[in-house]
Amino acid sequence: MSIHMWSQVRRITFDQTRLERSARAILADVGETSAELGILFVGDQRMRGLNRRYRGKDRTTDVLAFAMREAARPQVSRLMPDMLGDVVISIPTAWRQAKEARRSLDEELACLLVHGILHLCGYDHERGEKEARRMHRRERMILRSIARLMNRAG
Repeated sequence: MSIHMWSQVRRITFDQTRLERSARAILADVGETSAELGILFVGDQRMRGLNRRYRGKDRTTDVLAFAMREAARPQVSRLMPDMLGDVVISIPTAWRQAKEARRSLDEELACLLVHGILHLCGYDHERGEKEARRMHRRERMILRSIARLMNRAG
């Protein structure tokens, strides 16, 4: 399993090592132990641009997922079969959501990472109420699992 993390945000700090451990636990939980994953942390302006370009929504969002296995260019998937995709997270949006929910930024980032990785694995809450419930149940199960793991790791 290979995880590549990049941050374009300098003003808000967070524990990247802890988040990488969470990402490894999430990938193991969804059965993607050989997967390669990219995680990019951006600001709201960059996220808004990505959301506008790829989803046609001219506003920032908390997380976007770009799946490689469902790529429009199937030859890319064949060349890199273990590349699951990229998860992009807006740090300022995550920070605001963490404050509103009265939880730590690390906890919020873990939630967003689970959400993004599930999208990469084919879950999509926008397909309908039944799929949204299925995805939400899976998110809760994974979050409980990684919380136990993180508590043991210290």
